[in-house]
Amino acid sequence: MIAYFDLQRLPLRYNGPMTLHHDLHSHSLASDGTLSPAALVARARAAGVDVLALTDHDSLDGLAEADSAAREQGLRLVPGVEISVTWSKQTIHVLGLQVDRHCPELQAGLRSLQAFRDWRAEEIGRRLAKAGIEGGFEAARGLAQGRIVSRTHFARFLVERGHAATMREVFKRYLVNNKPGYVPGQWASLEDALGWIQAAGGLAVLAHPARYRLSASKLRRLLGEFREGGGVGMEVVSGSHSRDEALTMAALSRTTPLLASRGSDFHGPENPWVELGRLQELPPGCHPLWESELWLPRAA
Repeated sequence: MIAYFDLQRLPLRYNGPMTLHHDLHSHSLASDGTLSPAALVARARAAGVDVLALTDHDSLDGLAEADSAAREQGLRLVPGVEISVTWSKQTIHVLGLQVDRHCPELQAGLRSLQAFRDWRAEEIGRRLAKAGIEGGFEAARGLAQGRIVSRTHFARFLVERGHAATMREVFKRYLVNNKPGYVPGQWASLEDALGWIQAAGGLAVLAHPARYRLSASKLRRLLGEFREGGGVGMEVVSGSHSRDEALTMAALSRTTPLLASRGSDFHGPENPWVELGRLQELPPGCHPLWESELWLPRAA
């Protein structure tokens, strides 16, 4: 288990004169991405990424293929997962990086989330049918080439059928609270998610914290509970953070304190505003996760 750590005393490593390009948040067909794990790795390498984390939603299924492709491409793959968590009646996401994908505790925890995802997908289909949109579940299941059927797959179906012009519009009109296809999440507790990651020897990083629309005091409370439970880092730079948000998150990472991470949260080339490796540098004063003594190589 990762101990509660003192960031000010945590040794930092010098990685040599060449800085590696890290992108520590991405998705493949194993969850709601649109590229195979191998194609994702090839695209990352072509974009100049040296170290890539594959962090599919509640799934480890893409890691073996991604690892094989990474060895061929000369890229370092960080085995990861993005775990769905319910905290204070809100859904948040926690990345597990450098996890052992064979860990029984992590596998069992993810199976419980996948079972809920299966039910939720069927329920979204039923609710859309009540609103006059038939065949949603079957279409979403067909679009999901991996184990996970997500809201993103329903959104793609609704765009294809002309119910909305964009994915963003779909979510606003159909898949958020008080809309026809909304089903509230019943995810892992923060304590459980952190426990699974720690059991798998991984590092827990809070994903895209600026996205959660929390008040400043509530975000600080989340970061405090996250750190006390064994979390070690937070995404400061994210594909969904603006430059100003990255600066705000950088200040929080220094004062909380938590190690700073960055990741594109890439899902596929159809979203050109979020691309693998297209990330600003961490703001000055951050302690990069990959320069800490906690950051140890692990095979996928």
